[in-house]
Amino acid sequence: MALRFNGEQSTEHLRAQSHVWNHIFSFINSMSLKCAIQLGIPDIIHSHGKPMTLQELIDALPINKAKANGVYRLMRILIHSGFFIEQKIPDDEEIFGYWLTDASRLLLKDEPISLVSYLQVVLDPIMIEPWHHMSEWLENDYTSAFETTNGKTFWDYASHEPKLNSYFIEAMISDSQLISSLVIRDYREVFDNMKSMVDIGGGTGTMAKAIAEVFPDMSFMVFDLPHVVAGLEGTKNLAYIGGNMFESIPPADAVMLKWILHNWSDEESVKILKKCKEAIPSKEKGGKVIIIDIIGGNGKADHEAIETQFFYDLSMMVYVNGRERTEKDWANLFFDAGYTGYKIAYALGLRSLIEVYP
Repeated sequence: MALRFNGEQSTEHLRAQSHVWNHIFSFINSMSLKCAIQLGIPDIIHSHGKPMTLQELIDALPINKAKANGVYRLMRILIHSGFFIEQKIPDDEEIFGYWLTDASRLLLKDEPISLVSYLQVVLDPIMIEPWHHMSEWLENDYTSAFETTNGKTFWDYASHEPKLNSYFIEAMISDSQLISSLVIRDYREVFDNMKSMVDIGGGTGTMAKAIAEVFPDMSFMVFDLPHVVAGLEGTKNLAYIGGNMFESIPPADAVMLKWILHNWSDEESVKILKKCKEAIPSKEKGGKVIIIDIIGGNGKADHEAIETQFFYDLSMMVYVNGRERTEKDWANLFFDAGYTGYKIAYALGLRSLIEVYP
C-alpha cells in the first residue's frame, strides 16, 4: 500500500530525507578538501598574491584541461564549507577571484602550524578503512576497529609504516608549535617555581624545546619510546630519554602529558597517572602533572566544536581504544590515581590545560 501524508507530514519527511542525505554524503567535504590539498590549491592561490580567477586557477593546476569544469564545482563546495571565499580583484573590481580564509591558511605547506600532515594522516586509506569495520569491532574481542581491520594495534602498525608514521610525527610537531606558543603566552605562571619538567610522549621535543627556550634556568626532559628518541640531540637544558611510561618515569618537579591520555583506556590512564605521581614531589614542594587534552561538555563550546569533540571521541575508539572525557571523567581518573585536586583553564580551543596535584 502506498504511504499517504498530509501537507505538514510531507514537509517533515522531505526535511528528514534531506537530513539523511546530508549525512550520507558528508564525507564529500573531507574528500573535496583532500583533493584541494593534493592539487596544491591553497598554495597556488597564496603564491598568486591576490584573488585568483577560475581561469587563472585552471591554468595553474596540473590537470587535464578538458576537466576544467570540475575545478569550478570543487571550489564551489569548498567555498560553501568555509575554506575559500570569492573576493573582488583589486585591479578590476568587477571581477571576482578565489581567496584564502583562516582555515585554508592552516593548509599551506610552509605554514609552521600547517594541518596538512594531520589531514594526510586522518584521510589516508589506512585510517579510513577501520570505519567500515566499526560494527564488526563492536561484536568481537579486539581492542579497536583499527586492530580488527589490520590485525595489529595502531601503534604497532605505525611503527612499521614509514609514510603513516612520518605524517603522524609532522602533525604532532605542527600542533605542538601552536599549543606551545599559546601556553607560553597565556600561562607562563604554570611553570613558576619549577626547576625541572619531563614531557611524556614528547616525540621530537617541539613542545619542550619551545618552553626550554623561554625558561633557560629550568631542566627539561623529553621521554618517549627508545626508537622515537634514538639519535636526537639535546641542548644545554633539554635531554632525550627513552623508556616506557607504564614502567617508570624520570623524576622531575612536573610531568607534562600533551594529548596522551585520550589515547588510552581509563584503566591504562590511571596506570600512567600513578607512574607520574611516583615521579614528582608533593604538592607542597611544587609537584604537579600538566595535562593538555579535550574536556567534553565544558559548556563553552559551540555546535561545531561539540561535534568535533564527538568526532575525536569516536576516532579514539576506532583507532586506539582511547576516549575523550568530561570533567567528571577526568576527576575520576585523578582521584583513582591518588591525586588530591586539580585546576582547569579553558583556553586552548577544543582542548584545555589541566594542572593536577598529588
